[in-house]
Parts: sequence; C-alpha cells; structure tokens
Amino acid sequence: MGFSNKTSGAKRHFLRHGVLAVALFLLSGCASDGVASESGMTPIQKGVASYYSDRFQGRTTASGVPFDQRALTAAHKSLPFGTKVLVTRRDNGRQVEVMINDRGPYVDGRVIDLSKSAARELGMLGRGVAPVELSYVR
Repeated sequence: MGFSNKTSGAKRHFLRHGVLAVALFLLSGCASDGVASESGMTPIQKGVASYYSDRFQGRTTASGVPFDQRALTAAHKSLPFGTKVLVTRRDNGRQVEVMINDRGPYVDGRVIDLSKSAARELGMLGRGVAPVELSYVR
C-alpha cells in the first residue's frame, strides 16, 4: 500500500494499524470455540440434541414423509430437507449421520431433534438430551 509524500507518518501508522485491526476483527467472527471436530469437518452448529417421543411414529413430517423412529433422520429449524448431517456427541465422541426431513426442535437451546435410532447411536436414550455439534456430510 503506497502513500504519498504528503501523508504524515502518524496518519500512515494509523491507517496501517487501523486496516489491520479491522481485518482481525472481521476474521475473529470466523473463529471457532477451540473444540476440534472429531470428523475433521468444520462444525456448522453446536448445542443440545433431543429425540422424538414414540408418539410421533407414523405422523407426517414437515417434508411430507411419515416419521419412522427406526430411520436415521432428524428435525432442524432451517437446514434444507434432504441435507445429510454428521451429529457428534461432544461429551463422548460418538457420531451418527442423519438426514433432515422435519422442522424443529421447538424448545429453546436445542439445535436438533433426532429419531430414536439416531439417539441410540449417540448413547443418549437414558438422558434424553446431549451436547452435540453438527457438520455437513460431504
């Protein structure tokens, strides 16, 4: 970055450091919380997972297909239907791949509702909820 001879040293110093500060500020929004993904993929969301009650078996999901507790499916508030997501339980490292076919969860703090089979894979049937991170499947 060139400066004219008319630009004072103080202004050049301010401009250089100001640009650097803005760049660092903007890049800080891209930083993670320091928890590396076991999958090697960049996490898209972190939070709490829950799983569907048995009473939803057979009911029509938001995507129009009947809900099946035995399938590896999940509900998410905004991911497109058909998106495959790797769900990693953060406190034990267990993982399951699910396909988004419904909307939800509708409880504050929860990021995904899993089918019972998916919850079983993560070992969360006893607790009902677990800390997770979500990553896109490539």
